[in-house]
Amino acid sequence: MSKDISVPIWKQVLRQNFIDISKLADFLLLNPEQRMDLLHRPRFVLNLPFRIAEKVPKGDINDPILKQFLPTNAEMSIDAGFLRDPVGDTNCLKSDKLLHKYFGRVLIVTTGACAMHCRYCFRQNFDYIVEKGFKEELKLIAEDRSINEVILSGGDPLSLDDRTLGDLLKQIELISHVKKVRFHTRFPIGIPERIDESFLSLLANSRLQFWFVIHVNHPREFDEEIFAALKAVQRLGIPVLSQSVLLRGVNDSFGVLKELFETMIDRGIIPYYLNQLDRVQGASHFEVPEEEGKKLMADLAAVLPGYAIPRYIREIPGMPGKTPIDLFRNLNP
Repeated sequence: MSKDISVPIWKQVLRQNFIDISKLADFLLLNPEQRMDLLHRPRFVLNLPFRIAEKVPKGDINDPILKQFLPTNAEMSIDAGFLRDPVGDTNCLKSDKLLHKYFGRVLIVTTGACAMHCRYCFRQNFDYIVEKGFKEELKLIAEDRSINEVILSGGDPLSLDDRTLGDLLKQIELISHVKKVRFHTRFPIGIPERIDESFLSLLANSRLQFWFVIHVNHPREFDEEIFAALKAVQRLGIPVLSQSVLLRGVNDSFGVLKELFETMIDRGIIPYYLNQLDRVQGASHFEVPEEEGKKLMADLAAVLPGYAIPRYIREIPGMPGKTPIDLFRNLNP
């Protein structure tokens, strides 16, 4: 990779992402039979960081990391109950980029860009607005004094350059009743280079209390460079939490989830949510029955400390918050 000092390293790394499925298949040494199962023109395009692709064993189309990102024919299945907008985002829009679902907090859809495209993404059909700026969103937040937290999501907020992101944070700082800003990001898992000195300075020089929530589903997604990047955030006094999705063929086993949660708490990362799959069209092959999820979480609760157990939840449109799934109600022995 040639270096251009005028372009941040993380953007140069981002350019190496696999966006051509034939090139990814060549890199992974997939055989002709395996390639027949690939979607070459998926509606939701392939986008996979090189770092993640390197963690996939050659020739293994069923690798749990790869399954999260590889477009396959399974996405063509049309299943009852699987929707384009399974979490009801559209009904909660207060402007083109502002979601207000829950009391006291709002979510800014900062961008449609991501470091990677997860095949089960519940927002893959969202009508992203490409116009720059957040004037209307900031105005609405300033007018509602009940709002004390702003969540930056997308897409992925770390897809924004530091100038744009820094300007947004400065504008939020001017709203006195906002005390907290939460980042929802998958970027460090694929491109930890994004957590550079420029980005860290944005966090260090602010009155806001930041919360940093990463998305990770399998322990092999981590590596030492990722941990180092997240540690740099933690050193600023910013809590790092995680969200995971329970996925068939990826992490639907006691051993994988135990390793994932233990790996995180050993690095000071707090497991926050384990999400039941949001039923977005094309993702039915990832769904794990709730009863299986409850059994897994109950078994984990018997061997892990309480701070290593995320809340097992689902999102139900119209509810005032995430809905916890009771681990022991109607649980078969």
